[in-house]
Amino acid sequence: MAELESVILSLSCADQIGIVHAVTGYLVERSLNIAESQQFGDPDTGRFFLRVQADTGGSGATIEGLRRDFGPLADRFAMTWELHDAGRRPVLLLLVSKLGHCLNDLLYRHQTGSLAVEIPAIVSNHPDLESLADMYGIPFHHLPVTPDTKQEQEAAVLDIVDRLGVDLVVLARYMQILTPDVVDRLPSRIINIHHGLLPGFEGAAPHRQAFDHGVKVIGATAHYVTSELDDGPIIEQTTSRIDHSADPSRIAAVTRDLECLALAHAVQWHVEHRVLRNGPKTVVFD
Repeated sequence: MAELESVILSLSCADQIGIVHAVTGYLVERSLNIAESQQFGDPDTGRFFLRVQADTGGSGATIEGLRRDFGPLADRFAMTWELHDAGRRPVLLLLVSKLGHCLNDLLYRHQTGSLAVEIPAIVSNHPDLESLADMYGIPFHHLPVTPDTKQEQEAAVLDIVDRLGVDLVVLARYMQILTPDVVDRLPSRIINIHHGLLPGFEGAAPHRQAFDHGVKVIGATAHYVTSELDDGPIIEQTTSRIDHSADPSRIAAVTRDLECLALAHAVQWHVEHRVLRNGPKTVVFD
């Protein structure tokens, strides 16, 4: 087993005196050197948020031991917290339908090393993008779905999640609504990309609706998936200005680029443990 070199601690709790002092003391006592620290106190909710990355400096610390030792401190402040090995690559499962732009963008970032994750599988309800998966050397699972087979198909997806030890499911333009059974199994572990700024145009042909309304700013939204459709906590939004000359095809083309960027940012920040839930919102230490 590789030696633990760096850890990431993220936490939230009621804002009160002594949190940073206590966390810093905990790290110092274990010879951990703080390499990066970000904090935020939300005056509306009264919650405090902290993300710290610390180097072990050959102290011999283990992630299990650090988690065990941090427990009493976390209990004292009633913290919601996570402590991760910064060197561990999170495992992603990518779900996609027929549109491949977001999938290709994530796979390219992974291949070039800018997205430090493991991607052991791609799942799709259509066979169209199998050749793209083959080009990147990643196993492709074609799991078609109909209203009558949805429960069986989602059970197969969850079996892949469990079998591969998946940390995060990414809906890279997966044009299926996940049932509460799946969403509840993976709280804050599913990220979706929406082809617009939420809230925005609903229903069919959003690009045509944008065109018909003469919008001047278009965008894309990456968010966590909850049981409420397209109402999960927003992680990232990207925008672009357009003018009267932009027809629906131009709007769609620009939106595809925005979707790639928003989704990539959201996934990157999530796997680096920079996203903390704040009720219906998020705190993002980018």
